[in-house]
This record gives sequence, C-alpha cells and structure tokens, in this order.
Amino acid sequence: MQKVLGLGGVPITVGVSLVVAFGWFGALVGRAVLGDRAAGVVLPLALVTGWVGARVLAWPVRRLIPTPAPPPTRQDFVGRACVIRTGRVGPDFGQAEVRAADGSAALVQVRQSVAEAGGPGSGLTAGVSALIYDYDAAGEFFRVMPEVVPGLPVID
Repeated sequence: MQKVLGLGGVPITVGVSLVVAFGWFGALVGRAVLGDRAAGVVLPLALVTGWVGARVLAWPVRRLIPTPAPPPTRQDFVGRACVIRTGRVGPDFGQAEVRAADGSAALVQVRQSVAEAGGPGSGLTAGVSALIYDYDAAGEFFRVMPEVVPGLPVID
C-alpha cells in the first residue's frame, strides 16, 4: 500500500504523520482562503495536499533511513558452534542453542548419525558444545559433531 501511494521506503508511522501534517495544513489554508463558500472542496483538496506533500518529503527521507539487514537464514548457522540443550542427541532427537552473527539466539533441531553417536567420546549431552556442519532441508534439522574431537590436536 505504501509503495502504491509513493510513500515506500519510510516507516508507516512517518508516512501517516506526514500525510496528516500536510493535510491539516492544507485544510487550514483552504478554509482561510476559500472560507465558507467552498466547504465541500476543502476536505478533498486537503487530502490531496497531504498526499502530495508527504510524497515529496518522503523521497529525501527514505535515503536517510538505513535498510535493515536481512534476517539470518538456516544456512548461516552451518559452521557455528552450538550448545546442546537436550539430554542426548541421536539420529531421531536433539535440540541445541545457536547464536547468529547479529547476536540473536535460536533453538534448533539437531541430529547425529548412529555411527557418530556411538563413537568413543562423541556422545552429545546437555551443556556440551558442538559444531554444526550440515543442514538437512528435507528433515529440517542440523547435523552436529563434537566441537573438539578426542585424539585430534587442538590448534590455538
């Protein structure tokens, strides 16, 4: 609706405020100039004045307002560390908390294959850090592995 009226790119409250301010001013001037002679013309003229004034002023204002960053997608979580929030993670169950680049947290579904879950030292339980390494779009869950694999050297 805002784009149709030529007020796109500014918050709706700013657009409505501009229309109201210019419309009020148009009604005030119209009533002062025309008086009681054309009372039926003042309201439509004030609405048109409000729309035109808001449209003209919204054009430079929209360049001052920064465009919001796109929200994080599920693919943005791949490669990030997470904290397991359920008692266990298996091929059919598990949840973890992961933080996006903007600092927001999300509770996501995570899974580990039978081979991964059964390996030595690889059981993921509540409070353990894990690494998200893949996203399964069909099942809508992330594949995780222990953040530090036992037996591999840690590079600082």
